[in-house]
Amino acid sequence: MNAATTPPVKRREIFGWCCFDFANSAYTTIIITVVYAVYFAGVVADGRPAAAAWWGLTLAGAQLVVLLISPLIGAMADLRANKKTMLAGTAALCSVTTAGLNFVGPGEVGLALTLVGIGTMAFYLSENICAGFLPEISTAENVGRISGYGWSFGYFGGLLSLVLALGMIEGLKWPVPRVFLMTGAFFALSALPTLLLLRERAAPKTLPPGQGLLAASWGENLRSLRTLREHRTLAVFFAALFFATAGLTAVIAFASLFAGEVLHLTQKETIALFIVLQLAGVAGAWGFGLLQDKAGPKPALALSLLLWVMVCVAAWACTSKAVFYGIGVGAGVALGAFQSGGRAVVALFTPPGKSGEYFGFWGFFSKLAGVVGTPVFGLLAAWLGYRAAILVNAGFFLVGLAILLPLQLTPPEKEKSVN
Repeated sequence: MNAATTPPVKRREIFGWCCFDFANSAYTTIIITVVYAVYFAGVVADGRPAAAAWWGLTLAGAQLVVLLISPLIGAMADLRANKKTMLAGTAALCSVTTAGLNFVGPGEVGLALTLVGIGTMAFYLSENICAGFLPEISTAENVGRISGYGWSFGYFGGLLSLVLALGMIEGLKWPVPRVFLMTGAFFALSALPTLLLLRERAAPKTLPPGQGLLAASWGENLRSLRTLREHRTLAVFFAALFFATAGLTAVIAFASLFAGEVLHLTQKETIALFIVLQLAGVAGAWGFGLLQDKAGPKPALALSLLLWVMVCVAAWACTSKAVFYGIGVGAGVALGAFQSGGRAVVALFTPPGKSGEYFGFWGFFSKLAGVVGTPVFGLLAAWLGYRAAILVNAGFFLVGLAILLPLQLTPPEKEKSVN
């Protein structure tokens, strides 16, 4: 599709795109981070010491599947120009499996982990597919802000889901599993504006003679892997993204368990902590998005990684609930800044017509990081304790920072104007 036939981007489309971050954040907030992780360990797994390892390995396994198929799914979406259809399917699957956790009782560990594994795979695939729209609705001058708007919406979604969960558990005194039913419905309903307002701008491509969709998509992946060497900046950035995301996914997966096991926060206090974190995440995504568009992506991302190192070290040394709330503010700012900034960098360097596929590679490296970071943290927590695990976790962010600092993250358009 050329510039003459491409419809202009309207504000309602950007709003619709941001709504998906609002929708899917309920899953990571309620299921992965705050409520279900604790409910699984304490109720479904009946407090068994291996629960942390089971949890970490399940999330890592889901991410392993996603990283293997993400580039292929992205190439298929580009060839058929059906990102919206794939987005609707993966969102529906995540919503249904999440709601299904309402019906899992104590001791049903296998069923619980199966639903969490399927839901997590669907969640990550939908995240990659939705991110593939970002290059189509942004420019080099506003990609940081638009990505930041999305993450900010996401934190508001996570905040609202936490408030609803707190009201259901503490106010209405409903059983905790009802929260998981609410989370599935929250995801489905909040994703509707995305599916209704966002346009599919890509045009279907002609398949090579004698090849079906799967074979053609695999061929696209192989060609892109060969040409990725020509996009050295993006290739090296993916390496930095891998290490930093390994540390980040571990924090997300085990934050509530760390709070409960080390500092003995109650469920109500843990939910309150993550309400604070969500608000701080809005500030991080929004503020660092503006910083990225003004000063460039590298300063914003480097600051976020330094902040993550400080958060890990401070959590390792923390003995006070009040101080831990302050650490949560820093974690929220760093989380919003890094996630928003990383997505924007990939959008800047994605070749035209390859958004689905290159965000599939983004998903590949991000989920490969989860396959490494989450089980490492879980196994260290089981063997050495949560404090040792969080301190080791700081090393992931330091390695990511060391790889990032030498990079010149000037967008391709600007490189041409300079040269």
